[in-house]
Amino acid sequence: MKLFLDILLVVTSLLLIALVLLHRGKGGGLSSLFGGGVQSSLSGSTVVEKNLDRLTVFTALIWLISIVGIGLEIKFA
Repeated sequence: MKLFLDILLVVTSLLLIALVLLHRGKGGGLSSLFGGGVQSSLSGSTVVEKNLDRLTVFTALIWLISIVGIGLEIKFA
């Protein structure tokens, strides 16, 4: 079980990094310092962005569950 949780943690960590980097900068943050604020913003969010948000939240929840599972495994093993 510990091996499964460790592999799940690594996979979800890498996937979470990739998904966060795929998000478009909303402006005003670090992304605008590197030229992200120059691009024109469209009104509203597209379906792709909404699905990317959902996938990122789902991946973050799996990551959190694997962290808690590893913590419980360490505590009770």
